[in-house]
Amino acid sequence: MQTASGMLAVFLYLEEGKMRMIGCLLIHGFTGSPYEVEPVARHFAGQGWRIETPVLAGHEGHDLSLNKVTWQDWVRSAEEVLQDMLLTCERIYIVGFSMGGLIAAHLAARYPVDKLVLLSASLFYINPRQLFKDAATIIKKHFTSTTDAKEAYRRYLNKATSTPPRAVIHFRHLVKILKQELPKVTTPTLIIQGGKDDLVEPRSADYIYRTIRSTEKHLHILPESKHIICHDCEQAQLLQLIDEFLTSPQRAGKGEMSDES
Repeated sequence: MQTASGMLAVFLYLEEGKMRMIGCLLIHGFTGSPYEVEPVARHFAGQGWRIETPVLAGHEGHDLSLNKVTWQDWVRSAEEVLQDMLLTCERIYIVGFSMGGLIAAHLAARYPVDKLVLLSASLFYINPRQLFKDAATIIKKHFTSTTDAKEAYRRYLNKATSTPPRAVIHFRHLVKILKQELPKVTTPTLIIQGGKDDLVEPRSADYIYRTIRSTEKHLHILPESKHIICHDCEQAQLLQLIDEFLTSPQRAGKGEMSDES
């Protein structure tokens, strides 16, 4: 059965006869697109979940669009999809990449989210414009064989020089404001950071781990991965970590950091 977004959804049934489903909301990064989290979305769509990968406001591919929106519009884009999922999903997981990680944490602090995954969350960033050059390089080197990858490469290369200064200011506002909400997060959380991320400082992952108040929380470093972690060389390990976290019950030894891998 297909959802409105065209993704596969499998319906399970409670003893009372009520319909339920598992939902996973994936949120892309600043000036990015759902392509950034596509490997994770594809992995779980294959397991029969309702998968949603909304395009954040102003990220439709037109440079001028970012001049017409605010950071609150980016949050609202994901929040509206989450609100719809809450109407039909018994369990909801959120996966956020880069800026999307901060939005994901914000939503988890305000809504009944079952589990949270933060990938390369951009709390302490080095240079937001460098993000686009790095992304373009990775995609060109490894993933230009498909139409989607070629389009993503052109998009990031263009964004390296054309992202409106106003959008960068709103990105910084979002980081500053949503950072304050991290202590409100109590959802079981998996944090994954690339060991060679040259856009987000490694202390971002550690700060998030120490600041959120989740009883169950895990931090993993993928030593060879850079910022675009879902498409990098340790993709298989990334998917395994996320799969194990989302599909298994809450683990024993809550509150202790898992071994870095």
